[in-house]
Amino acid sequence: MKTRIISIAVSFFLSFLSAGLLAVSLPANEIAWLAWIALVPLLITISGRRVVSGFTLSYLCGIISSAVIYDWIFAAPGYQLPHHVILALIVGLYTGIFGLIYGYVCNRWHSAAALVCAPFIWVSMEYIRSNVSFLSLPFPVLGHSQYQHLQIIQAAAITGGYGISFLIVMVNAAIAGAALMLVSKAKPPEYLNCQSPSKRSVWLLFCIVFILLGVTFVYGKTVLSRPAGGKKIRISVIQGNIDKEMKRDTRKYAGDIMRRYTQLTHAALKENPDLVVWPEAATPGLVLKNLSLQQELVSLIKKADRHFLIGSSEYPKFSDEPFDKNKFGNTALFFSPSGRLLGQHLKMFLIPFGEYIPYEDTIPWPEFIVPKENRARDVPGNEFTIFELGGAKFGVVICSEGAFPNLFRKFVKEGANFMLNITNEGWFGESALYQKVAASVFRAVENRISLARATNTGISCFIDPTGRVYGRVQKNQRETFIDGHMTEDILLSENRTFYTIHGNIFAFVCLGVTVILIILSIGRRKY
Repeated sequence: MKTRIISIAVSFFLSFLSAGLLAVSLPANEIAWLAWIALVPLLITISGRRVVSGFTLSYLCGIISSAVIYDWIFAAPGYQLPHHVILALIVGLYTGIFGLIYGYVCNRWHSAAALVCAPFIWVSMEYIRSNVSFLSLPFPVLGHSQYQHLQIIQAAAITGGYGISFLIVMVNAAIAGAALMLVSKAKPPEYLNCQSPSKRSVWLLFCIVFILLGVTFVYGKTVLSRPAGGKKIRISVIQGNIDKEMKRDTRKYAGDIMRRYTQLTHAALKENPDLVVWPEAATPGLVLKNLSLQQELVSLIKKADRHFLIGSSEYPKFSDEPFDKNKFGNTALFFSPSGRLLGQHLKMFLIPFGEYIPYEDTIPWPEFIVPKENRARDVPGNEFTIFELGGAKFGVVICSEGAFPNLFRKFVKEGANFMLNITNEGWFGESALYQKVAASVFRAVENRISLARATNTGISCFIDPTGRVYGRVQKNQRETFIDGHMTEDILLSENRTFYTIHGNIFAFVCLGVTVILIILSIGRRKY
């Protein structure tokens, strides 16, 4: 009985340890090297255990790590502990299913086979989590922990960010295999009920790891050593740092908001940009319906004699639904130096329960999830709008759209030479700002394209096609929740990567391998 209690306690400890390591390895904690060992404790404790035990321990790991990773949502209005518990239970489930499949394979084929297959299963779960209807949550994935290590992440131009996650999990699997082998040789106590791979299997795992790491580093070094040349365009990004109180009552604070953006814009114009970019929903009202606001904005643009890209909320220009004055579209407005509206882009991916209510007419959501006063009001766009500036084409992703790799790459595939991300993350905690930057780095690398971020509260910056972050808006050594501006030259991209053209083929391969693995395991006698 005592041995069983100790065994359970050790298993839970290892599960919790992996949860903690996963959480602190991701932005904004920036302890990236921990990602390479974060799953080792979990893999050790679920190897050789019953399938149910593997699922339970992995699910606990997923719940705890998710609760920590997404703690920044507590800053959002109306978000409370019950909501966070539901979120953690849903997101943690993917880690639980990873443990379930891993445990099943381990019991049917042995731990060595399960360790080799662990990266395929993990990437499959990341991909599914990122593409499940309104529950899609594509950031952060494990690979995002390495966003500052440029030589490692260049392979994302082929595999997407999932390829970096795959590499990290393979390293974890090899280390876990070695640990299991050493523990078995040392005649472990009974409460360490682990299944050990053979020495030969461990050597095979490390050979795979060395080959993958070698190819990744050589490819990364080759890409980074190429001279960066070509046409450039000069962009100013404006960071207004308009706080929540002012955002909630834009009518009251309209003058203050416009004055701040006007002052920052005048300062940026001294650096002679070709394009000035304001963040998501920067204007204190509907520009195309509020005549006085429109005149004030057009006057500023004419005096500046520059192109402007401005975030605003507007009535949707095109909609399949009847006109409703209570419904708006999260919009990017593109103006010529004469103040003429050249085009607009409507945000395509809306945040569930914030910008729209999923299946509102079908699912009777409880009031603590959807309060009576909360009704769907945003209308989604359905077009990948491409703007043109001096012969250069560009697309705009608004808010969290920049976290969706498939959506982002379609703008590039449509011909964009550079990309903009306008966003207002001031509703959330600070760690969200760093997680969004990490995702943006991967979007730039995956498509080998320059990206400029204009945010309300940070982090406004520029990212080159290799993922290098530069030109951050800073004040007093801070880059979040400050106002400011920054002007930089960005490189225009002409080439298209394998990922841009073909998308998530690597993730589909991982999904295919996982499905085949499950099918082959069904009916096989327990090892």
